Amino acid sequence: MNLLRCVSLLPLATVMAFGQSAQQGPQANLPNQPEALVRSLYTPVARHPLGIPSGADWKAFVPYMSKALLHRIDINVACQVDWDRQNPDHDSKPPFLEDGLFTGGNERAEPRTFHIERTESEKDGSFRVFVRLTWEEPQDKEIWRVAAVLVQENGRLVLDDVIYLRDEKDKASVDYRLSEYLSGGCDGTHWVGRRQNNQKQQR
Repeated sequence: MNLLRCVSLLPLATVMAFGQSAQQGPQANLPNQPEALVRSLYTPVARHPLGIPSGADWKAFVPYMSKALLHRIDINVACQVDWDRQNPDHDSKPPFLEDGLFTGGNERAEPRTFHIERTESEKDGSFRVFVRLTWEEPQDKEIWRVAAVLVQENGRLVLDDVIYLRDEKDKASVDYRLSEYLSGGCDGTHWVGRRQNNQKQQR
């Protein structure tokens, strides 16, 4: 069963309480250098958590994430609950994140290896760590890139967003962000549909 689907069926209060306790509890002993932190984050990605992690995976990844990102995930989960309320028969597929949270969608959800290419510091004090991801089988190979956005929070670095970088081979592709995907189709905690949401943003 899809991990995201499992999370969406949990009571919202339980999910949000867990997120709050994770923020308030003692922080894990994580690296505080950009490349070291991202290397530590992407090493367990080999376990291929799809969608928003749950159980042991959630506990493993929460210490890496900023309060803002955790809040966006809480809002996304609430929006999923609202989608469930609007679709009690579940005749259609839930339109929520089934991709790799830190890696991308479709065949890019489950990379086999990763390599940190470079780090860029921004004027606002944040960092972008560029990661090359690879999925490979004997007759096929896929390479793509993401940028992990790190910010300072309470004296340590945390992940605030992930930029899924455009495919250089596809001129029509564009960069998009995890934060944008999490809010897609949602008006806060309410599911309004992706098309309606896009129209609202274009006004």
